[in-house]
Amino acid sequence: MFVQVETQPDSLYERVGGQPFFDALVAAFYAGVADDPLLRPLYPEDLGAPARHLALFLAQYWGGPRTYSDERGHPRLRIRHFPFKIGHAERDAWLAHMRAAVDASAATAADKAALSGYFDSAATSLLNQPS
Repeated sequence: MFVQVETQPDSLYERVGGQPFFDALVAAFYAGVADDPLLRPLYPEDLGAPARHLALFLAQYWGGPRTYSDERGHPRLRIRHFPFKIGHAERDAWLAHMRAAVDASAATAADKAALSGYFDSAATSLLNQPS
């Protein structure tokens, strides 16, 4: 999967307010995951580390600092997610929580569309179970 890194001065990262936006987006997302009977078993008991990793990854992806790569190396999304059974039900549940987080955010309509488009594509690319 191609990894986009925004390098233009007016990146989505800057438009939405930087790292605090991604921290809040991921917190809203994980609030949904925490109570989801399908997704919750896929995560460790403490959601702190996965939340931090996701927020740093998203910030970097959308033009922020390279903290994620500095700490964890290349994202390797498919490899990192391969141990987990991700079928259409898991993808759809994940997307529902992320879409709700995006919709509740203060991002502009255009930035929400960009975020949602990315999440749709990324979540689908992680499918590793037959329909």
